[in-house]
Amino acid sequence: MSETTILLKVLLKQRHLQGHRAFCREYDRAAKKVDPSLIGGYPSKAQFYRWISGELLGLPYADHCRILENMFPNWSAEQLFKPYLGGMDFIPEPTPTQPVAQAAPTVRSELAGLTAAYTSRSEFHHHMPPHKLFDGARSIRMVGLSLNLLCQQYPDRDLIDLIENGTEVDCLFLDPAGEAIRRRGAEEGHPDTLLSTLTDVNIGAMRRVALKLTPDASPRLRLHVYDETIRFNITIVDDALCVVQPYLPDGRGLESPTLVAERGETPGLYETFSQVFESLWTRSREVTA
Repeated sequence: MSETTILLKVLLKQRHLQGHRAFCREYDRAAKKVDPSLIGGYPSKAQFYRWISGELLGLPYADHCRILENMFPNWSAEQLFKPYLGGMDFIPEPTPTQPVAQAAPTVRSELAGLTAAYTSRSEFHHHMPPHKLFDGARSIRMVGLSLNLLCQQYPDRDLIDLIENGTEVDCLFLDPAGEAIRRRGAEEGHPDTLLSTLTDVNIGAMRRVALKLTPDASPRLRLHVYDETIRFNITIVDDALCVVQPYLPDGRGLESPTLVAERGETPGLYETFSQVFESLWTRSREVTA
């Protein structure tokens, strides 16, 4: 999936708003004029970079579109997310188009909040590396097998800084001493203890992170395990963005398709997988130090 330059990215660059923090300030200024209740409702850092990556399958939900159209009054939301094929040295003139107010909900409804799909975890990581997904997050919830995305690919120092600054992190690992991980290892053709060992290593890494936290921050990192047939790897960021991978028969998680869904105004895929996480978390047990 090649990156496409969209009009929104061009306009943000022209106004020096291509950074997440600067964008959020401008978003709140527009929200104050459109609907003060929307102040603070700007996209998370991960969502923002997905917006300007050119990979959205539809449009953001309606409130975001209203704010963007206020920020760029000569453009419709539909135009903002279309590819821009001109140069980057000037602000293009808007062209007439049909109003997007009726089209956006239809597109989003058909996709149930799905904003991107990748053929593998590797392809997803190329377009959304861990620092884009987690930097600045206010909450992170994960369930899967070994949770390598957070435990191996995101620096401990950055994770500690997040938690010390208020981020809540819930990690739900497949129990390394359970039957489900043994069955999964056999299905993937691994030696008996390989997946258990890898998961133990990652749990140990998170325990070391916990030991480095201040007493006030420590309760914000929660480690649990579950012993059930593994079906999905789920990462939920800021209660707004969900990354999901199914576990395929005989295939490693790295080879599985990856879906990205965002929380919208009506229930969709985000709510489905958020409920899966909550259900597994309720039945899990805490990992003690």
